[in-house]
Order: sequence, then structure tokens, then C-alpha cells
Amino acid sequence: MPHIERTMGNTEQTAQDNQPFRHYSLKHQIVSWISRILFDNLTYTVRRGMLKGMKRKGGLSWIPGILGFAKETPEDRFFSRLNVAGKVVFDVGAFEGLVTLFFARNAQHVVSYEPNPRNYTRLCRNLALNSIKNVTVRKFGLGAKRSSAVMVWDPRMAGGATVASTGMSAAIRREIGARNDEIQVTTLDQDLSEARLPEPDLIKVDVEGCELQVLQGARRLLQSRHPELYLEIHGETMNEKRANVQAVVGYLNGMGYVDLVHVESGEKITPENCERASQGHLFARKCQNPRDFTTWMPPI
Repeated sequence: MPHIERTMGNTEQTAQDNQPFRHYSLKHQIVSWISRILFDNLTYTVRRGMLKGMKRKGGLSWIPGILGFAKETPEDRFFSRLNVAGKVVFDVGAFEGLVTLFFARNAQHVVSYEPNPRNYTRLCRNLALNSIKNVTVRKFGLGAKRSSAVMVWDPRMAGGATVASTGMSAAIRREIGARNDEIQVTTLDQDLSEARLPEPDLIKVDVEGCELQVLQGARRLLQSRHPELYLEIHGETMNEKRANVQAVVGYLNGMGYVDLVHVESGEKITPENCERASQGHLFARKCQNPRDFTTWMPPI
């Protein structure tokens, strides 16, 4: 009987892991609604977080941190401890440019990719509000090959836009008012060459399920320069996320990235425990000396 109970439990867990899950909590959706409906056209000076003191349009960062409205996340702490002085940073999936703005303060140059028309416009507006001159904005999606694609997105959650080929697009399509926009996709290797962009020292990737394709399109760059990588890996189900992270970790290992870390826990990630990185963020760097693995990980 115990064996049967365990089997039933495993079966239930497997079924659950194959079910689409809510990518945004109810609290997140409520905050997004308040921001979008009441304050989307508000321009203000940010009063808390990584962008404190900078100007921004939209969002609720005008609310002071002392009210406990938003807590610092592991991602915030990680970025704040990264030394990007004099470096080139690529922000792939820039949304409204919040990470771009942060890095632009200290980096030599930032290149931001954002193909969603609504987000692209807001990104450019936020850069202009701060008179930022060291950012290049590219209105392209990145993938494994040059193509056109349909971007699916919910105007209520514009940060979750994804191309139609990902599992996550099915859930977005079910939402009332979902938008479909045709976008142009290129590869990072091609765009570096054709647009004569500076080679990155750090690449942040948040592309709602297309992480592996972005990395595949940067094969030449990854092999030759080995930039640091900061990745959030997505999927429509938990099993899809696990498969995606397994594929990403395997690909990076093949590119020479043998030292990877789970940002939230600080745990070293290998093919054997890569499921850990299906929740949270993954940071990868080719260490000059494997024994120095813990020395380059910013404290969290």
C-alpha cells in the first residue's frame, strides 16, 4: 500500500507539473492594474530601488520605500553588486528600460533589444527623460536565425510578451484583448556585425521562453569572448521550464561555461541539479580558474 500511495503521489505531481501555472500573482496583477489605469501617464522621479533619483514614466516607484510598498528582490541585490564600470552591457528583452537605465549609470555603453512596439516607445521615453546618451536601442527580437515572428502579448501585462512559437503564448492568447504584432528577429552574432555594435561584457536575457534560441544565435560571440550571462528561464508549465533550463545549461557547458550559479541561493548549477535554476535566475561566467568560482559571485 505505501508503494501505491507513493506512485499515486508521483502521478499527481507529474500531472500538476504539466499544467500551465500563473506567471503573475494576484497581487502582481492588482499592482499592474493600478499602475496602468491610474498612473500610466505619470512622469516622476523614482523614490526607491535601483533607479532612485532617476526619472520614469509609468509604474509606482514614486511611492517611497518607507511605506513598505515594495521590497528589494534578490535580483535587485545582485545587480547592485555587479561591477559594470567601463563595460558594455546588453539588455535583451528590455521592457520599459528599467534594467537599461540602471546599467547606463555606470556602464560604458548599453545595447537594449525590445521588439514590442508599446515597450519600445516607453523605453525610448524613459531614456530621453534622463538625457541618457550611452544607450543604443534595437527594435528587434533575438533568436537562432533571422526571421519574422508574431509577438503575442497582453496589454495588462506587457512585460510578458512572447513570440507565438513558445508554450507561454497559448495562455496569453486566451486572454481577452490579447495583441498580436509582427516583429523582426535577428541573431546577436549578425547584429553585432551588421550594426557594428561593441561586443558585450555582460548580457542580461529575459525573453519569455526563447532563451536557448537567443544563445544559439550568439554562438560565435559566446565561443570567442565568453561574456557574463544573466538569464531568467521561462516556460508555460513547470516541466517545460525544467526542459528549457536543462537545454540551456547543456548548451552553455558546450560553449565553455562550466561554472554557473543560481542567483537566489548561490548554489552552483550542474547538469545534475539544473532543475534548481528553473525557478529564479542563472548567472554564468567562464572562470579563468575554476577554484575561483565563489570569488566572482556577487554576495546576495
